[in-house]
Amino acid sequence: MSTKESFEIMSTETKEEVVSEDQSTAVEGEETVAETGNELETLQAQLAAMNDKYARVHADFDNIKKRLEREKYQALEYANEKFAKDLIPVVDSLGMAIGAAEIEAEPAVLLEKLKEGVELTMKQLLGVLEKHGVTPVDESEPFDPNIHNAVQSVDSPDHESGAIVNTFQKGYRYKERTLRDAMVVIAN
Repeated sequence: MSTKESFEIMSTETKEEVVSEDQSTAVEGEETVAETGNELETLQAQLAAMNDKYARVHADFDNIKKRLEREKYQALEYANEKFAKDLIPVVDSLGMAIGAAEIEAEPAVLLEKLKEGVELTMKQLLGVLEKHGVTPVDESEPFDPNIHNAVQSVDSPDHESGAIVNTFQKGYRYKERTLRDAMVVIAN
């Protein structure tokens, strides 16, 4: 065998090895591409699931937000419901007082009964107001410009200067806030 022939045989064997190696590399490359494709599909599926979960959570949050907003407005709209329910008996009492004026009786007796009914109704109304935090300003308190409005000052030997002598109109508070100042006369 000549050198040339042996070189050609070696060359053919080497070519076969190279082709064989290329084929195995190609097969490995296809497996790697297939694995990468599976990973990509898995990641895309996970991303789609996360996007779906996010959309659902966001929708739930929006629904809760809308429900709380609606409940807040309803609470504000019906905030005075308990107060109104407590005033209904007072309205009933006033209705009975008006109805009592139609009863035939002596004027003095009728006037006395009417006065007694109105006093009881006033007591009932003040009780409802107090139950809901509305209280009259105490007339025995010293003069305070935050809760009293001095409409007149007079000389009074019985009172010291700045003391309340008389009250023209009662003042009222709601808890700690003044609803209406008491109109008072103070001593000089």
